[in-house]
Amino acid sequence: MSTTIDVPESSNINKEKTILVAPARPGGWKKGTAIMDFILRLGAIAAAIAAAASMGTSDQTLPFFTQFFQFEASYDSFTTFQFFVISMAIAASYLVLSLPFSIVAIIRPHAPGPRLFLIILDTVFLTLATSSAAAAASIVYLAHNGNQDTNWLAICNQFGDFCAQTSGAVVASFITVVVLILLVVMSALAIGKH
Repeated sequence: MSTTIDVPESSNINKEKTILVAPARPGGWKKGTAIMDFILRLGAIAAAIAAAASMGTSDQTLPFFTQFFQFEASYDSFTTFQFFVISMAIAASYLVLSLPFSIVAIIRPHAPGPRLFLIILDTVFLTLATSSAAAAASIVYLAHNGNQDTNWLAICNQFGDFCAQTSGAVVASFITVVVLILLVVMSALAIGKH
């Protein structure tokens, strides 16, 4: 004896699949900007420390005739270079201390408080870094080319290592300046758009 079971055929009903898409969070790009801010701060720290260390260790001595009669070029012979080392060290210290605020901006990208605080202080330290970099660049230029009107002799023919080291420090300081400009612009854009 066999039993049969009738199974009705399923009807062809159009079943549409509904895909739920979560709405994009408005201003989600602010978190990406905050992460880029943190990375740029790390780069600025490295450049500022490199500038201060390179200038602070620049020293060259040229012996003439005897060991008692020597010519020396050192960063502390120039008050401009002393100002440069101090201001780059202060800028690097500020950038290190600003990292926690940058992390807060990553965690809370829509909070304007940390970004406003950073944009104000970034502008202050941008001014300090720019002034010291420009002053040091003028002295390095005079060391390379001299000035006939003021009887300033070009010393880089004799003090090549000293000039190379100070020139590298000036380049690193201008990298710090460019990064600080980018940080100010990014923070201003993040605050301005909601």
